Amino acid sequence: MPSGKGSKLLRYIEHRLRVSLTDNRTIVGTFLAFDKHLNLVLVDTEEFRTLRSKKGAGSANVIEERMEKRSLGLIILRGENVVSIAVEGPPPPSNGGRVVAGGPGVVKGVGRGAPPPTNAVGVAPMGMGAPMGLGAAPVHGVGGMAPPPMGGPPPGMGRGMPPPAMGRGF
Repeated sequence: MPSGKGSKLLRYIEHRLRVSLTDNRTIVGTFLAFDKHLNLVLVDTEEFRTLRSKKGAGSANVIEERMEKRSLGLIILRGENVVSIAVEGPPPPSNGGRVVAGGPGVVKGVGRGAPPPTNAVGVAPMGMGAPMGLGAAPVHGVGGMAPPPMGGPPPGMGRGMPPPAMGRGF
């Protein structure tokens, strides 16, 4: 098993992480993905900043620190700004192995190898399936190779052949 940074980070997918940034902010969120630049994708994210302000008059200066919290949601953190990563907690109990629930709708495969969708009667809707009169089976004379156009090059002179009297040096 490779021992690169990628394989170590893979164990923490869907864990709750605390990420320290270069500008002294701290981000806490659920880890979804990363890339080769160590950019991180986090969901349900909160940002914490420590704000320092001087209060007082004259020689009795007091520095007051307060923690400011902000909800961010889904974010991408540039790997260049990450200083450290710490695990806050384990992944949530799985309800099917996904953090984000799927949306409404039904998935139906259409294309090669899958039959076209049909209505309640079992007939393909207008605009779907084979053109009118052709049915689903191949028809003689439809498709395949076309005969060469009239006035085309003579046999034996296909692509890559120079035209007559070219390249002889006359």
